Amino acid sequence: MRNRVACWLLVGLGLTASARDAAAGAWTLEAGTGQLIITNTLSQGVDIFNAARSLQSTPRYSKDELQALVEYGVTDRFTVILEPMLQHVDIGAPVDAQRSGLGYTELGGRVRLFQGDSWGDSWGDSWVISGQTTLRVPGTFDRSNPAALGYTDTQLDVRALFGYTFKAGAWPAFVDVQVAQRFSLGWQPDEFRTDITFGVRPAPQWLLLVQSFNVVSEGAGTWGLPSYDYSKLQLSGVYSVTPALSLQLGAFTAYTGRNALQENGLVFGAWYKF
Repeated sequence: MRNRVACWLLVGLGLTASARDAAAGAWTLEAGTGQLIITNTLSQGVDIFNAARSLQSTPRYSKDELQALVEYGVTDRFTVILEPMLQHVDIGAPVDAQRSGLGYTELGGRVRLFQGDSWGDSWGDSWVISGQTTLRVPGTFDRSNPAALGYTDTQLDVRALFGYTFKAGAWPAFVDVQVAQRFSLGWQPDEFRTDITFGVRPAPQWLLLVQSFNVVSEGAGTWGLPSYDYSKLQLSGVYSVTPALSLQLGAFTAYTGRNALQENGLVFGAWYKF
């Protein structure tokens, strides 16, 4: 029974990293402006990476998740963040568990600490360093349901962000690097995270994104949960319908890991600036 419970925990933990794009990244918004990003993520996993990093079968884990990220510039240097989440989780036989309802709700802010502009040109090299802290409040505390595991602990996410804009040939491009420490106030271990985004505009209306999401647990959790790590790769395109509205389509996969779910999914998004 202990091994079976541990397996359920691994399946749940495989999806705790959001695969959505944080459109602003290290940059803060101008005072009085904001953005709304609605993202629908569909994902599924039928294998886990075991302790030897080899794939082995596991009960099917499917998730449909809807997130609404709201960011607003209180000042030019400080942006507030609110991100509620709705989700439906379905685990196949022999677990046969389901859950629908609130996932994590994230709230906090990002402050710009330093910035530089090498050329004084909006298309030239420039960089920014920011700090961000968010509180992640779970939508359920029911640990008796396997479909809720991985989403029941209050968490605090503290991260440093670095953004750099440049030209890739004739195309405007940017790199966003985020290093985070996520503290768990429950049975899950703390985590060290790195998120890396490379974006390029081959045409004024198109933004192409390559993203890497990486998680390493800091020790093991309780209830038979071992230490774990995993990395995901996401590719997506964003098309500007109007100056205010853009649409996103992408796909992601967990390409390596240890004691974690091998998941694959699609991302659909709508970005609105206001």
